[in-house]
Amino acid sequence: MSNTENKNVIDGYEPVIGLEVHAQLVTRTKIFCGCENKYGAEPNTLTCPVCLGLPGALPTLNMQAVEYGIKMILALGGEVRQRSIFSRKNYFYPDLPKGYQISQFDLPIGEGGVIAIDVDGVTKDLGVTRLHLEDDAGKSLHPEGSGDKYSRIDLNRCGAPLIEIVSEPDMRSPQEAYAYLSKVKQILQYVGVCTGDMEKGHLRCDANISVRPVGQEKFGTKTELKNMNSFKGVERALNFEISRQIKTLKEGGSISQQTLLWDEKKQVAVAMRSKEEANDYRYFPEPDLTPLLVSDSWLEEVRESLPELPNARASRFVTEYGIPEYDAGVLTDTRHLAEYFEAVAKKSADGKLASNWIMGELSRYANGGEFDFAAPHVTADDIAHVIGEVKAQRISASFGKQALKELVAEKKALSEIDFAGNQMMSDTGEIESIIKNVISANAEPLERYLAGNVKLIGFFVGLIMKETKGKADPALVNKILREKLESRRT
Repeated sequence: MSNTENKNVIDGYEPVIGLEVHAQLVTRTKIFCGCENKYGAEPNTLTCPVCLGLPGALPTLNMQAVEYGIKMILALGGEVRQRSIFSRKNYFYPDLPKGYQISQFDLPIGEGGVIAIDVDGVTKDLGVTRLHLEDDAGKSLHPEGSGDKYSRIDLNRCGAPLIEIVSEPDMRSPQEAYAYLSKVKQILQYVGVCTGDMEKGHLRCDANISVRPVGQEKFGTKTELKNMNSFKGVERALNFEISRQIKTLKEGGSISQQTLLWDEKKQVAVAMRSKEEANDYRYFPEPDLTPLLVSDSWLEEVRESLPELPNARASRFVTEYGIPEYDAGVLTDTRHLAEYFEAVAKKSADGKLASNWIMGELSRYANGGEFDFAAPHVTADDIAHVIGEVKAQRISASFGKQALKELVAEKKALSEIDFAGNQMMSDTGEIESIIKNVISANAEPLERYLAGNVKLIGFFVGLIMKETKGKADPALVNKILREKLESRRT
Protein backbone atom coordinates (compact mmCIF):
# COMPACT_ATOMS: atom_id res chain seq x y z
CA MET A 1 0.00 0.00 0.00
CA SER A 2 1.38 3.42 -0.93
CA ASN A 3 0.66 6.87 0.43
CA THR A 4 -1.49 7.56 -2.63
CA GLU A 5 -3.63 4.49 -1.88
CA ASN A 6 -4.13 5.39 1.80
CA LYS A 7 -3.97 9.05 2.73
CA ASN A 8 -3.72 8.12 6.43
CA VAL A 9 -0.26 6.60 5.90
CA ILE A 10 2.57 8.87 7.08
CA ASP A 11 6.16 8.06 6.10
CA GLY A 12 5.28 4.40 5.71
CA TYR A 13 3.44 4.15 9.05
CA GLU A 14 -0.27 3.76 9.75
CA PRO A 15 -1.82 5.19 12.94
CA VAL A 16 -4.14 3.01 15.02
CA ILE A 17 -6.48 4.89 17.36
CA GLY A 18 -9.03 3.83 19.94
CA LEU A 19 -11.04 6.18 22.13
CA GLU A 20 -12.49 5.93 25.63
CA VAL A 21 -15.33 8.42 26.03
CA HIS A 22 -16.58 9.27 29.53
CA ALA A 23 -20.04 10.84 29.55
CA GLN A 24 -21.59 12.25 32.73
CA LEU A 25 -25.27 11.36 32.95
CA VAL A 26 -27.92 13.99 33.60
CA THR A 27 -29.54 12.23 36.55
CA ARG A 28 -30.81 14.34 39.45
CA THR A 29 -28.65 12.54 41.98
CA LYS A 30 -25.31 10.72 41.95
CA ILE A 31 -24.99 7.07 41.00
CA PHE A 32 -24.58 5.51 44.47
CA CYS A 33 -25.99 8.11 46.88
CA GLY A 34 -28.63 10.83 47.18
CA CYS A 35 -26.32 13.82 46.72
CA GLU A 36 -27.36 16.24 44.00
CA ASN A 37 -25.64 15.69 40.66
CA LYS A 38 -24.99 19.34 39.82
CA TYR A 39 -22.29 21.45 38.21
CA GLY A 40 -21.08 24.78 39.58
CA ALA A 41 -21.92 24.48 43.28
CA GLU A 42 -19.52 25.76 45.92
CA PRO A 43 -16.64 23.28 46.31
CA ASN A 44 -17.23 20.34 48.65
CA THR A 45 -20.89 21.17 49.34
CA LEU A 46 -22.43 18.20 47.48
CA THR A 47 -20.94 15.32 49.46
CA CYS A 48 -21.99 12.66 51.92
CA PRO A 49 -20.41 9.66 53.71
CA VAL A 50 -21.10 7.43 50.68
CA CYS A 51 -19.39 9.50 48.00
CA LEU A 52 -16.60 10.39 50.43
CA GLY A 53 -15.98 6.70 51.12
CA LEU A 54 -16.35 6.96 54.89
CA PRO A 55 -16.30 3.69 56.88
CA GLY A 56 -19.65 1.95 57.10
CA ALA A 57 -21.30 3.94 54.30
CA LEU A 58 -22.96 1.68 51.74
CA PRO A 59 -23.76 2.46 48.08
CA THR A 60 -27.29 2.27 46.64
CA LEU A 61 -27.55 2.08 42.85
CA ASN A 62 -29.39 4.89 41.01
CA MET A 63 -31.64 3.01 38.59
CA GLN A 64 -32.13 6.06 36.36
CA ALA A 65 -28.39 5.95 35.64
CA VAL A 66 -28.81 2.30 34.66
CA GLU A 67 -31.71 3.20 32.37
CA TYR A 68 -29.59 5.87 30.69
CA GLY A 69 -26.78 3.37 30.17
CA ILE A 70 -29.23 0.93 28.58
CA LYS A 71 -30.58 3.69 26.33
CA MET A 72 -27.14 4.57 25.06
CA ILE A 73 -25.97 1.04 24.27
CA LEU A 74 -29.23 0.42 22.41
CA ALA A 75 -28.76 3.68 20.49
CA LEU A 76 -25.29 2.47 19.48
CA GLY A 77 -26.76 -0.77 18.16
CA GLY A 78 -25.09 -2.86 20.86
CA GLU A 79 -26.34 -5.63 23.12
CA VAL A 80 -27.50 -5.12 26.70
CA ARG A 81 -26.08 -7.63 29.17
CA GLN A 82 -29.04 -8.47 31.38
CA ARG A 83 -26.78 -9.55 34.24
CA SER A 84 -23.78 -7.32 34.90
CA ILE A 85 -21.42 -6.86 37.83
CA PHE A 86 -19.91 -3.84 39.56
CA SER A 87 -16.26 -4.07 40.59
CA ARG A 88 -13.77 -2.06 42.58
CA LYS A 89 -11.02 -0.54 40.48
CA ASN A 90 -8.27 0.19 43.00
CA TYR A 91 -5.84 3.05 42.55
CA PHE A 92 -4.65 6.03 44.55
CA TYR A 93 -5.28 9.60 43.51
CA PRO A 94 -5.79 12.66 45.72
CA ASP A 95 -9.32 13.32 44.46
CA LEU A 96 -10.45 9.70 44.91
CA PRO A 97 -11.20 9.51 48.66
CA LYS A 98 -12.37 5.86 48.64
CA GLY A 99 -9.07 4.71 47.14
CA TYR A 100 -11.06 2.88 44.47
CA GLN A 101 -13.61 3.58 41.76
CA ILE A 102 -16.81 1.56 41.48
CA SER A 103 -16.91 0.48 37.87
CA GLN A 104 -17.72 -2.53 35.68
CA PHE A 105 -14.94 -4.76 34.43
CA ASP A 106 -15.42 -8.21 32.92
CA LEU A 107 -19.24 -8.09 32.89
CA PRO A 108 -20.27 -4.60 31.62
CA ILE A 109 -23.87 -3.64 30.99
CA GLY A 110 -23.35 -3.23 27.24
CA GLU A 111 -21.21 -4.72 24.49
CA GLY A 112 -20.84 -4.12 20.77
CA GLY A 113 -22.29 -1.44 18.55
CA VAL A 114 -21.33 0.63 15.54
CA ILE A 115 -20.84 4.32 14.90
CA ALA A 116 -20.96 5.43 11.27
CA ILE A 117 -18.80 8.44 10.41
CA ASP A 118 -18.25 10.44 7.25
CA VAL A 119 -14.82 11.93 6.53
CA ASP A 120 -14.22 13.68 3.22
CA GLY A 121 -17.28 12.03 1.72
CA VAL A 122 -16.21 8.52 2.72
CA THR A 123 -18.47 6.61 5.13
CA LYS A 124 -16.87 4.22 7.59
CA ASP A 125 -18.28 2.05 10.37
CA LEU A 126 -16.34 2.14 13.64
CA GLY A 127 -16.89 -0.58 16.21
CA VAL A 128 -17.81 -0.12 19.86
CA THR A 129 -16.26 -2.66 22.23
CA ARG A 130 -18.25 -2.00 25.39
CA LEU A 131 -20.22 0.44 27.49
CA HIS A 132 -20.04 0.34 31.27
CA LEU A 133 -21.31 2.30 34.25
CA GLU A 134 -19.07 3.82 36.90
CA ASP A 135 -18.77 6.66 39.41
CA ASP A 136 -16.61 9.70 38.85
CA ALA A 137 -13.70 10.97 40.93
CA GLY A 138 -13.41 14.48 42.33
CA LYS A 139 -11.43 17.27 40.72
CA SER A 140 -7.95 18.55 41.50
CA LEU A 141 -7.63 22.32 41.19
CA HIS A 142 -4.35 24.10 40.58
CA PRO A 143 -4.85 27.81 41.35
CA GLU A 144 -3.07 30.17 39.00
CA GLY A 145 0.25 31.28 40.47
CA SER A 146 0.51 28.36 42.90
CA GLY A 147 3.07 26.54 40.76
CA ASP A 148 3.87 23.18 42.35
CA LYS A 149 3.34 24.49 45.89
CA TYR A 150 -0.19 23.25 46.46
CA SER A 151 -3.40 21.96 44.89
CA ARG A 152 -6.98 22.10 46.02
CA ILE A 153 -9.52 19.28 45.87
CA ASP A 154 -13.21 19.68 45.05
CA LEU A 155 -15.08 16.47 45.87
CA ASN A 156 -18.47 17.57 44.54
CA ARG A 157 -17.99 15.41 41.45
CA CYS A 158 -17.22 12.26 43.47
CA GLY A 159 -19.90 9.71 42.71
CA ALA A 160 -21.30 11.52 39.66
CA PRO A 161 -22.75 8.91 37.28
CA LEU A 162 -20.67 8.09 34.20
CA ILE A 163 -20.91 5.82 31.24
CA GLU A 164 -17.67 4.91 29.53
CA ILE A 165 -17.87 4.05 25.84
CA VAL A 166 -14.82 2.15 24.61
CA SER A 167 -14.24 1.95 20.88
CA GLU A 168 -12.51 -0.70 18.85
CA PRO A 169 -9.07 0.43 17.56
CA ASP A 170 -10.69 1.16 14.19
CA MET A 171 -9.67 4.79 13.64
CA ARG A 172 -6.75 5.52 11.34
CA SER A 173 -6.48 9.31 11.56
CA PRO A 174 -7.15 12.19 13.96
CA GLN A 175 -9.89 13.33 11.56
CA GLU A 176 -11.70 10.02 12.00
CA ALA A 177 -11.35 10.36 15.78
CA TYR A 178 -12.86 13.86 15.60
CA ALA A 179 -15.78 12.57 13.51
CA TYR A 180 -16.32 9.66 15.93
CA LEU A 181 -16.43 12.00 18.94
CA SER A 182 -18.85 14.32 17.16
CA LYS A 183 -21.19 11.43 16.39
CA VAL A 184 -21.00 10.06 19.96
CA LYS A 185 -21.84 13.48 21.34
CA GLN A 186 -24.74 13.82 18.90
CA ILE A 187 -26.22 10.47 19.91
CA LEU A 188 -25.77 11.20 23.64
CA GLN A 189 -27.69 14.45 23.21
CA TYR A 190 -30.39 12.84 21.02
CA VAL A 191 -31.22 10.20 23.61
CA GLY A 192 -31.06 12.87 26.33
CA VAL A 193 -28.59 11.21 28.70
CA CYS A 194 -25.70 13.74 28.63
CA THR A 195 -25.27 17.43 27.84
CA GLY A 196 -22.02 16.79 25.97
CA ASP A 197 -20.48 19.94 27.45
CA MET A 198 -16.71 19.36 27.45
CA GLU A 199 -15.99 22.71 29.12
CA LYS A 200 -17.86 21.54 32.20
CA GLY A 201 -16.28 18.09 32.09
CA HIS A 202 -19.55 16.39 31.17
CA LEU A 203 -17.85 14.73 28.21
CA ARG A 204 -14.23 13.63 28.43
CA CYS A 205 -12.03 11.54 26.21
CA ASP A 206 -8.87 9.47 26.54
CA ALA A 207 -7.14 8.23 23.41
CA ASN A 208 -5.01 5.14 22.86
CA ILE A 209 -2.61 5.59 19.96
CA SER A 210 0.02 3.46 18.26
CA VAL A 211 1.62 3.33 14.81
CA ARG A 212 2.69 0.35 12.71
CA PRO A 213 4.50 -0.11 9.41
CA VAL A 214 2.11 -0.32 6.47
CA GLY A 215 1.08 -3.92 5.85
CA GLN A 216 1.83 -5.10 9.39
CA GLU A 217 -1.15 -6.70 11.13
CA LYS A 218 0.24 -6.57 14.65
CA PHE A 219 -0.41 -3.36 16.56
CA GLY A 220 2.49 -1.27 17.76
CA THR A 221 3.09 -0.28 21.39
CA LYS A 222 0.38 2.13 22.45
CA THR A 223 0.38 5.23 24.59
CA GLU A 224 -2.62 6.83 26.26
CA LEU A 225 -3.40 10.52 25.91
CA LYS A 226 -5.34 12.32 28.65
CA ASN A 227 -6.35 15.87 29.61
CA MET A 228 -7.92 16.86 26.29
CA ASN A 229 -10.78 19.31 26.80
CA SER A 230 -12.10 19.83 23.28
CA PHE A 231 -12.58 17.87 20.06
CA LYS A 232 -9.96 20.04 18.38
CA GLY A 233 -7.68 19.38 21.34
CA VAL A 234 -8.08 15.64 20.77
CA GLU A 235 -7.23 16.10 17.10
CA ARG A 236 -4.16 18.23 17.87
CA ALA A 237 -2.94 15.83 20.57
CA LEU A 238 -3.27 12.84 18.25
CA ASN A 239 -1.40 14.62 15.46
CA PHE A 240 1.41 15.42 17.90
CA GLU A 241 1.68 11.89 19.28
CA ILE A 242 1.53 10.23 15.86
CA SER A 243 4.38 12.44 14.66
CA ARG A 244 6.38 11.78 17.84
CA GLN A 245 6.02 8.02 17.61
CA ILE A 246 6.92 7.89 13.92
CA LYS A 247 9.95 10.12 14.45
CA THR A 248 11.12 7.94 17.36
CA LEU A 249 10.79 4.72 15.35
CA LYS A 250 12.46 6.14 12.24
CA GLU A 251 15.42 7.22 14.38
CA GLY A 252 15.78 3.66 15.70
CA GLY A 253 14.13 4.21 19.07
CA SER A 254 11.27 2.33 20.71
CA ILE A 255 7.90 3.37 22.11
CA SER A 256 7.24 2.95 25.82
CA GLN A 257 3.74 2.11 27.01
CA GLN A 258 2.82 5.09 29.13
CA THR A 259 0.16 7.67 29.94
CA LEU A 260 0.71 11.15 28.51
CA LEU A 261 -0.91 14.43 29.51
CA TRP A 262 -1.72 16.87 26.74
CA ASP A 263 -0.63 20.47 27.39
CA GLU A 264 -2.94 22.59 25.25
CA LYS A 265 -1.00 25.80 25.85
CA LYS A 266 2.37 24.36 24.85
CA GLN A 267 0.87 21.96 22.28
CA VAL A 268 2.93 19.03 23.60
CA ALA A 269 2.25 15.74 25.40
CA VAL A 270 4.28 15.02 28.53
CA ALA A 271 4.74 11.68 30.31
CA MET A 272 2.58 11.20 33.40
CA ARG A 273 3.25 7.58 34.38
CA SER A 274 3.91 4.12 33.00
CA LYS A 275 0.66 2.75 31.64
CA GLU A 276 -1.17 0.40 33.96
CA GLU A 277 -2.42 -2.93 32.75
CA ALA A 278 -5.85 -4.12 33.88
CA ASN A 279 -4.41 -6.37 36.58
CA ASP A 280 -2.55 -3.41 38.10
CA TYR A 281 -5.91 -2.04 39.22
CA ARG A 282 -6.60 -5.20 41.30
CA TYR A 283 -10.22 -5.44 40.16
CA PHE A 284 -12.54 -7.52 42.31
CA PRO A 285 -16.36 -7.64 42.58
CA GLU A 286 -17.88 -4.82 44.63
CA PRO A 287 -19.01 -6.63 47.81
CA ASP A 288 -21.64 -4.03 48.72
CA LEU A 289 -23.60 -4.25 45.45
CA THR A 290 -25.55 -7.23 44.16
CA PRO A 291 -25.40 -8.15 40.46
CA LEU A 292 -27.36 -5.75 38.25
CA LEU A 293 -30.31 -7.53 36.62
CA VAL A 294 -32.24 -6.09 33.67
CA SER A 295 -35.58 -7.78 33.04
CA ASP A 296 -36.99 -8.44 29.57
CA SER A 297 -39.91 -6.09 30.23
CA TRP A 298 -37.65 -3.24 31.40
CA LEU A 299 -35.35 -3.68 28.44
CA GLU A 300 -38.27 -3.47 26.00
CA GLU A 301 -39.70 -0.46 27.82
CA VAL A 302 -36.40 1.40 27.46
CA ARG A 303 -36.07 0.31 23.82
CA GLU A 304 -39.52 1.69 23.02
CA SER A 305 -38.65 5.02 24.68
CA LEU A 306 -35.73 5.69 22.30
CA PRO A 307 -36.18 8.67 19.98
CA GLU A 308 -35.59 8.49 16.25
CA LEU A 309 -31.81 8.63 15.89
CA PRO A 310 -29.99 11.17 13.69
CA ASN A 311 -29.01 8.92 10.78
CA ALA A 312 -32.49 7.42 10.52
CA ARG A 313 -34.09 10.83 10.81
CA ALA A 314 -31.84 12.32 8.13
CA SER A 315 -32.78 9.50 5.72
CA ARG A 316 -36.46 10.05 6.42
CA PHE A 317 -36.17 13.80 5.88
CA VAL A 318 -34.71 13.20 2.42
CA THR A 319 -37.56 10.87 1.50
CA GLU A 320 -40.44 12.63 3.23
CA TYR A 321 -39.59 16.27 2.61
CA GLY A 322 -37.63 16.03 -0.62
CA ILE A 323 -34.55 17.83 0.68
CA PRO A 324 -30.93 17.06 -0.31
CA GLU A 325 -28.83 14.75 1.87
CA TYR A 326 -26.60 17.67 2.82
CA ASP A 327 -29.59 19.65 4.13
CA ALA A 328 -30.84 16.61 6.04
CA GLY A 329 -27.43 16.17 7.67
CA VAL A 330 -27.34 19.79 8.82
CA LEU A 331 -30.93 19.80 10.03
CA THR A 332 -30.47 16.66 12.13
CA ASP A 333 -27.31 17.93 13.81
CA THR A 334 -29.24 18.33 17.05
CA ARG A 335 -32.55 16.88 18.14
CA HIS A 336 -34.01 20.32 18.85
CA LEU A 337 -33.08 21.64 15.40
CA ALA A 338 -34.53 18.55 13.71
CA GLU A 339 -37.79 18.83 15.62
CA TYR A 340 -38.10 22.54 14.86
CA PHE A 341 -37.47 21.99 11.15
CA GLU A 342 -40.03 19.20 10.97
CA ALA A 343 -42.67 21.34 12.68
CA VAL A 344 -42.04 24.20 10.21
CA ALA A 345 -41.99 21.82 7.23
CA LYS A 346 -45.33 20.31 8.21
CA LYS A 347 -46.99 23.67 8.88
CA SER A 348 -45.70 25.25 5.67
CA ALA A 349 -46.22 22.09 3.58
CA ASP A 350 -42.91 22.82 1.84
CA GLY A 351 -39.86 20.98 3.16
CA LYS A 352 -37.36 22.63 0.83
CA LEU A 353 -38.49 26.17 1.62
CA ALA A 354 -38.49 25.34 5.34
CA SER A 355 -34.98 23.96 4.97
CA ASN A 356 -33.75 27.04 3.11
CA TRP A 357 -35.14 29.50 5.64
CA ILE A 358 -34.01 27.56 8.71
CA MET A 359 -30.52 26.81 7.37
CA GLY A 360 -30.18 30.37 6.11
CA GLU A 361 -31.85 33.23 7.93
CA LEU A 362 -32.85 31.49 11.16
CA SER A 363 -29.50 29.75 11.64
CA ARG A 364 -27.79 33.09 11.20
CA TYR A 365 -29.71 34.40 14.20
CA ALA A 366 -28.97 31.19 16.12
CA ASN A 367 -25.24 31.51 15.42
CA GLY A 368 -25.40 35.10 16.64
CA GLY A 369 -27.00 34.07 19.91
CA GLU A 370 -30.37 35.69 19.12
CA PHE A 371 -32.27 32.43 18.71
CA ASP A 372 -32.12 29.04 20.39
CA PHE A 373 -33.67 25.98 18.75
CA ALA A 374 -33.69 24.27 22.16
CA ALA A 375 -35.82 27.06 23.67
CA PRO A 376 -37.33 28.96 20.72
CA HIS A 377 -39.09 32.24 21.44
CA VAL A 378 -40.64 32.19 17.96
CA THR A 379 -43.01 29.33 17.20
CA ALA A 380 -42.75 27.04 14.20
CA ASP A 381 -46.26 28.23 13.26
CA ASP A 382 -45.04 31.82 12.98
CA ILE A 383 -42.04 30.86 10.82
CA ALA A 384 -44.30 28.72 8.63
CA HIS A 385 -46.67 31.68 8.23
CA VAL A 386 -43.87 33.91 6.91
CA ILE A 387 -42.69 31.18 4.54
CA GLY A 388 -46.26 30.65 3.34
CA GLU A 389 -46.71 34.36 2.59
CA VAL A 390 -43.50 34.39 0.52
CA LYS A 391 -44.42 31.16 -1.28
CA ALA A 392 -47.87 32.52 -2.19
CA GLN A 393 -46.15 35.70 -3.45
CA ARG A 394 -48.25 37.84 -1.18
CA ILE A 395 -45.03 39.36 0.20
CA SER A 396 -41.56 39.57 -1.28
CA ALA A 397 -38.66 37.49 -0.04
CA SER A 398 -36.99 40.69 1.17
CA PHE A 399 -39.97 41.58 3.31
CA GLY A 400 -40.08 37.97 4.49
CA LYS A 401 -36.55 38.47 5.84
CA GLN A 402 -37.63 41.72 7.42
CA ALA A 403 -40.59 39.96 9.06
CA LEU A 404 -38.26 37.29 10.40
CA LYS A 405 -35.99 39.98 11.82
CA GLU A 406 -38.94 41.58 13.60
CA LEU A 407 -40.02 38.22 15.01
CA VAL A 408 -36.60 37.00 16.11
CA ALA A 409 -34.36 39.98 16.81
CA GLU A 410 -37.01 42.54 17.75
CA LYS A 411 -39.23 39.92 19.47
CA LYS A 412 -42.44 41.25 17.97
CA ALA A 413 -45.61 39.20 17.87
CA LEU A 414 -46.79 37.98 14.46
CA SER A 415 -49.86 40.23 14.80
CA GLU A 416 -47.60 43.30 15.07
CA ILE A 417 -46.03 42.77 11.62
CA ASP A 418 -47.61 44.71 8.77
CA PHE A 419 -48.13 41.97 6.19
CA ALA A 420 -51.13 43.74 4.65
CA GLY A 421 -49.22 46.97 4.06
CA ASN A 422 -46.35 45.14 2.45
CA GLN A 423 -48.17 42.89 0.05
CA MET A 424 -46.62 42.29 -3.35
CA MET A 425 -47.80 44.45 -6.22
CA SER A 426 -49.94 42.25 -8.42
CA ASP A 427 -51.16 44.90 -10.89
CA THR A 428 -49.12 44.28 -14.07
CA GLY A 429 -50.24 47.59 -15.53
CA GLU A 430 -48.95 49.51 -12.51
CA ILE A 431 -45.58 47.72 -12.69
CA GLU A 432 -45.30 48.42 -16.44
CA SER A 433 -45.97 52.11 -15.80
CA ILE A 434 -43.21 52.32 -13.19
CA ILE A 435 -40.77 50.49 -15.49
CA LYS A 436 -41.57 52.87 -18.34
CA ASN A 437 -40.90 55.90 -16.12
CA VAL A 438 -37.60 54.47 -14.84
CA ILE A 439 -36.36 53.75 -18.36
CA SER A 440 -37.33 57.22 -19.57
CA ALA A 441 -35.53 58.88 -16.65
CA ASN A 442 -32.26 57.07 -17.33
CA ALA A 443 -31.38 57.71 -20.98
CA GLU A 444 -27.59 57.33 -20.61
CA PRO A 445 -27.70 53.89 -18.87
CA LEU A 446 -30.29 52.87 -21.47
CA GLU A 447 -27.89 53.71 -24.34
CA ARG A 448 -25.11 51.71 -22.67
CA TYR A 449 -27.43 48.75 -22.22
CA LEU A 450 -28.52 48.86 -25.83
CA ALA A 451 -24.85 49.11 -26.84
CA GLY A 452 -24.23 45.71 -25.25
CA ASN A 453 -23.72 46.33 -21.51
CA VAL A 454 -26.49 43.93 -20.50
CA LYS A 455 -25.32 43.82 -16.88
CA LEU A 456 -27.03 47.20 -16.45
CA ILE A 457 -30.32 45.38 -16.17
CA GLY A 458 -29.50 45.01 -12.47
CA PHE A 459 -29.24 48.78 -12.20
CA PHE A 460 -32.75 49.20 -13.62
CA VAL A 461 -34.17 46.43 -11.41
CA GLY A 462 -32.71 48.15 -8.32
CA LEU A 463 -34.35 51.46 -9.24
CA ILE A 464 -37.68 49.79 -9.88
CA MET A 465 -37.61 47.88 -6.58
CA LYS A 466 -36.75 51.11 -4.81
CA GLU A 467 -39.64 52.87 -6.52
CA THR A 468 -42.04 50.09 -5.49
CA LYS A 469 -40.55 49.95 -1.96
CA GLY A 470 -39.63 46.32 -2.53
CA LYS A 471 -43.22 45.27 -3.09
CA ALA A 472 -42.91 44.27 -6.74
CA ASP A 473 -42.24 40.66 -7.64
CA PRO A 474 -38.58 40.64 -8.78
CA ALA A 475 -39.23 37.83 -11.26
CA LEU A 476 -42.13 39.74 -12.81
CA VAL A 477 -40.09 42.95 -12.86
CA ASN A 478 -37.23 41.18 -14.66
CA LYS A 479 -39.58 39.67 -17.23
CA ILE A 480 -41.39 42.92 -18.09
CA LEU A 481 -38.18 45.00 -17.96
CA ARG A 482 -36.36 42.72 -20.41
CA GLU A 483 -39.31 42.90 -22.78
CA LYS A 484 -39.36 46.71 -22.61
CA LEU A 485 -35.61 47.08 -23.04
CA GLU A 486 -35.41 44.66 -25.94
CA SER A 487 -38.27 46.44 -27.66
CA ARG A 488 -36.04 49.55 -27.74
CA ARG A 489 -33.59 47.75 -30.03
CA THR A 490 -36.04 47.68 -32.94
